[in-house]
Amino acid sequence: MALLTDKVVVVSGVGPGLGRSLCLRAAANGAKVVLGARTESRLNDVAAEVRDLGAQVLVVPTDITDDAAVENLVAKTVDEFGRADVLINNAFAMPSMKPLARTDFDQIEASLSLTVLGTLRVIKAFTSTLADNRGSIVNINSMVIRHSEPRYGSYKVAKSALLAMSQSLATELGDQGIRINSVAPGYIWDDQLKWYFGEVAKKYGITPEQVYEQTASKSDLKRLPEPDEIADAAVFLASPMANAVTGQTLDVNCGEYHV
Repeated sequence: MALLTDKVVVVSGVGPGLGRSLCLRAAANGAKVVLGARTESRLNDVAAEVRDLGAQVLVVPTDITDDAAVENLVAKTVDEFGRADVLINNAFAMPSMKPLARTDFDQIEASLSLTVLGTLRVIKAFTSTLADNRGSIVNINSMVIRHSEPRYGSYKVAKSALLAMSQSLATELGDQGIRINSVAPGYIWDDQLKWYFGEVAKKYGITPEQVYEQTASKSDLKRLPEPDEIADAAVFLASPMANAVTGQTLDVNCGEYHV
């Protein structure tokens, strides 16, 4: 059963990993997909894959820290498809991997500007058309909100703020029929993580497979979630099957953390 048949789904933050999977899984579930991110070449690559699935797609290069760019994203979406039904926010800034005591304020501010305020800017701009269709919003968060491991402080600050904002907006926009939920992935087994595990393996003189096994051993399922599995959770929350779900966070981490 296609969960998003004929829905117009806007994805902000389209990268080669999870962003790509979000677009493809939405398309596979019957959606028309709007791609928004800063790098047009990357958008075009993903758009070609969406078209290969037989879905309609619109590419709109967008910097979500810029008011005019976001307004253009809304205008192009409505001009092309007449409305927006679903907004999935995946954009985030790579965090500083230093203890908070040694992290530059500029790095924290940049992370908040994109991850939190950028997402808020997009939500505000799409609120009117989403309200017309009793639409839904899914914000991609992170399992970093579940722990306080060293060096993740600035990332946790941004993602915790994103979660608090999502919960507040669920209350504020609920009377307009707009649902807002979050997905909190664990480690995502994509090309970026594979590269990182390779670097860790070199540092400690072990194999990438051993790094994977050591990391996955902390989860109940003894494996790491893949991008499509995260995207499927987002599709569920965006779909009519979750019509009574709002203000919630769905953890997708193969059982690494329990809440």
